[in-house]
Amino acid sequence: MSNEQISVFDIFKIGIGPSSSHTLGPWRAAQQFTNSLSAQGVLADVEQIKILLYGSLAKTGKGHGTDIAILLGLAGGDPVTFDVNAIDSTVAKIKADQKLMLAGHFEIDFTYQDDLIFLFAESLPFHPNAVTFQAFLSNGKAISETYYSIGGGFVVKEGQDSSEKEQVELPFPVEKASELLHWCLTTGLKVSEIVMENEAAWRPEAETKKGILQHYQVIKECIYRGCHTAGFLPGGLDVARRAAKLNQRLIGDQTYTDYDSWMMAIRNGGMGFNYILDWVSCFALAVNEENAAFGRVVTAPTNGASGVIPAVLQYFITFCDGYTEEKIIQFIACASEIGSIFKKGATISAAMGGCQAEIGVSSAMAAAALTECLGGSQRQVLMAAEIAMEHHLGLTCDPIGGLVQIPCIERNTMGAIKAITASQLALQSNPDKAKVSLDAVVNTMWETALDMNAKYKETSDGGLATKVPISLPEC
Repeated sequence: MSNEQISVFDIFKIGIGPSSSHTLGPWRAAQQFTNSLSAQGVLADVEQIKILLYGSLAKTGKGHGTDIAILLGLAGGDPVTFDVNAIDSTVAKIKADQKLMLAGHFEIDFTYQDDLIFLFAESLPFHPNAVTFQAFLSNGKAISETYYSIGGGFVVKEGQDSSEKEQVELPFPVEKASELLHWCLTTGLKVSEIVMENEAAWRPEAETKKGILQHYQVIKECIYRGCHTAGFLPGGLDVARRAAKLNQRLIGDQTYTDYDSWMMAIRNGGMGFNYILDWVSCFALAVNEENAAFGRVVTAPTNGASGVIPAVLQYFITFCDGYTEEKIIQFIACASEIGSIFKKGATISAAMGGCQAEIGVSSAMAAAALTECLGGSQRQVLMAAEIAMEHHLGLTCDPIGGLVQIPCIERNTMGAIKAITASQLALQSNPDKAKVSLDAVVNTMWETALDMNAKYKETSDGGLATKVPISLPEC
């Protein structure tokens, strides 16, 4: 069991797709390495860099953009602000010129084929997602550091504690769902209110709310952009983007000019079951197509599962009149606590636990948040999270070609629909009669992860990845 203190901004991070563990995490690791070299006063003395990718990072790294992320991170780019439209040209220039501007200031020779090494048959014991950076200095010395991308954009440097965040005195420390429920029942506070009280130990409430709304702005822009971008996804599978066509079919001849008028057009289209179901799928497809296309998304709690919570949140906003800042903050805060419980008690890394750790966790987070925002009790909130995860247990991660496309994109639609169903079941149930607790399902998920064959943990060595003949272009 982890004693890590996890903030809402640890669970929800702004970044670039397609993967939090294989793109955002390695990007952050590369930044940490250049920062380490700078702190040691040797950044200007570096003559050569070599990068060694192990385990899942090696096996699915090219499909997940691990190589791209590391190059951009070493070159001083930041995933929150880097222009996504400049990714291809920046990487192409590094490869063509065989030069890398280390930390954006110091030019070194760099040959992609020789200096970035995929060790497909090797894995390090701490975690399947491992990368070692080696810096060779002008004085003949070398510096080597290993980092682990443990899921959701979290990075651990070998030999250091898993959390570098300053430890604070939280008013309501939570490791398990039972402890969360204890605080809720003792104080009468909602899950989201417990979260906000804890966040106040790090920063003023106004700053937390502002940060959450900034994350929501990225989510909103991602959904809208994904629903209005046609074409095919990169990577060689020739997967057609579907959200834009679905949006156009559903919206019909209604006109709009921006996000808000689009929302009005959607509401005016009707409220039938099939109609709403189609829109939820459209929202989820939009986000994950953006993610697969190296767009800017928010980990929720990962990139591969980044469409579930936005789709359910958009459902709440559009069809349940939840379009207020306070409701959006409540939704995201509540969801973050459920994600935190899964990370502490199990994992949010598909390379450790299969897709149950990503789509399953995101579905549980969304179900809990929707339940609270629709007026559910604290027990019903936890019940909704349990129901959602219970029906994702054992879900494998087997991306075809190592790309976050098939079956990943459609799985987000399924996770969103399951979250809404779980919420409705919980709201119509007496949680005192529940047979399975959230803690029980967290423990079961972790045990299932440990029992799961490694080939089903984001390696593309099993499942669908081996059943579909493909021939991807060389990078």
